[in-house]
Parts: sequence; C-alpha cells; structure tokens
Amino acid sequence: MYKVFVKDIPIILSTEKKIGSNYKSIPIKLARFKKIIKKINNGELLYVNLYHKNPEKLEKFLRKKLKVVEAGGGMVFNPKKEILFIRRNGKWDLPKGKMEKGESFEEAAVRETMEETGVKDLKVKRFITKTYHVFKRNDKFKLKITYWYEMYTDYDGELIPEANEGIKKVRWKNFEKAQKALQDSYENIKLLFPKEYLTTHPNDRVS
Repeated sequence: MYKVFVKDIPIILSTEKKIGSNYKSIPIKLARFKKIIKKINNGELLYVNLYHKNPEKLEKFLRKKLKVVEAGGGMVFNPKKEILFIRRNGKWDLPKGKMEKGESFEEAAVRETMEETGVKDLKVKRFITKTYHVFKRNDKFKLKITYWYEMYTDYDGELIPEANEGIKKVRWKNFEKAQKALQDSYENIKLLFPKEYLTTHPNDRVS
C-alpha cells in the first residue's frame, strides 16, 4: 500500500478493491490522477483508493502520471535520544531536499540534513522508508518521493537554519517535545515515527 499526500489528504494505492466504506475505489487503469488531485485540493474528495492486483504496478502508475522529484531526508538522533526538527512554512518538519546529479539517495539525505540544519558528523544507521506527496510548481503538479534515513550524531555545536530554504528554526526535541511538534507537522512526516510519538496527553499543547 502507498499513501500519496495531497494537502495532508492521502490518496491510497493498494491491491485491495475495498479498504473501507468511506473510500471511493477506482482501478488504476480508469483513474484520472490529476483530476483526483484537483478534487482533493477543492475539498470535493477526501477518501479515494486506487487499486491494482499487482503491487508492482502501483508505483509505476504514479511515475507515469506525474513528473517525479526524488529527495533524501534524515531523522537524526543524538546521545540524549532527541530528534532534530526544523521549522519551515509554519510547520515542524524533518530536514530533506532534492538529490543532485550523481548522488545516491543516502548521500543526498546526509548532505541536505547538514545544509539545512548545520549539524555535523552524521552516521547513517538504516533506511526507514519512502514517502510520497504531491506539490505544485510553475502551475504543474509534481510528485516528490523522499527516501528517509535514520542517522546519529554526537555533534552538540551550534545549529544553523538554512534561511534561503525558508527554515526559521532548528531544534533538538526530546520525546515529549517531539510528540507536541508532530501535532503541528505533516502527515507524511508522522509516518516515520513509532505510534507512541503520535499519542499525546489531551492537555498537551503545541509550543
């Protein structure tokens, strides 16, 4: 199953015809993908499942329908088990950015994380997952596929937000503060976190 986010609303791509009573299910061969995106943007469609029995067809379908931008991103931990967050476009996010020519996904993830936050001495621990979201650039829809890596660093020096990328803050956040930040983050970012990060006390407020 894939979740492709459009304004935090997921388009589901799955091998199942029925995934829930709220969902409009459409075989991918009949799906008008850009029209579906426009309906979601207009608030006309909230639950949609595009399906095909062959799971390998699902990402191929996405790559045919929209121009793809591939990126790398990092979930960085320090010795205190804090996670490195950035503040951009009024939301808490994790550092990520577009691959450059000749880079691997892992190399892009490390470079972008360093550039956007000023963190150093990163060690990649493992690949986490891919996330998918639709954005609009020059009046055209594009699909960003981000390859996420778990990283570790002992660095405790100054963190420097990359201002020309619109980043306002860079912060280490412990478990409690990360929980609060995720209430003011993106749905595709939440997919990277274990469930315990997404369950907060009702009195918690985003700060």
